[in-house]
Amino acid sequence: MARARIGDLEGRDAVAAWRTDEAVDRATLALAVRYTLQVLAEVHPGSSVEVRVPPFGAVQCIEGPRHTRGTPPNVIETDAATWLSLATGATSWDEARATGTVHASGQRADLTGRVPVIDVR
Repeated sequence: MARARIGDLEGRDAVAAWRTDEAVDRATLALAVRYTLQVLAEVHPGSSVEVRVPPFGAVQCIEGPRHTRGTPPNVIETDAATWLSLATGATSWDEARATGTVHASGQRADLTGRVPVIDVR
């Protein structure tokens, strides 16, 4: 069973709370991560890349060869703070890769031009 869609107002409020105070409670942090992952999957639909932000969520996105079983060939994994920084444009994809806060494997595991996913201005 799929998760219910997070409403834009609720999701944006969680992201705004995180931006204001990076020490937000765990529930708000989880909501912000899940919302931005949801937006990524909606804006860039597909199933060739899996983006993981443990322990909060993961989505498949980006058009290309479909992955159905086992470990996906294209995986991006990062922590919540790094993901939210990417999703909001506070950090660029190249910066995150250069600092080693994002682990990406596979030819298609690249979010260049796909982040940020929300405009927080």
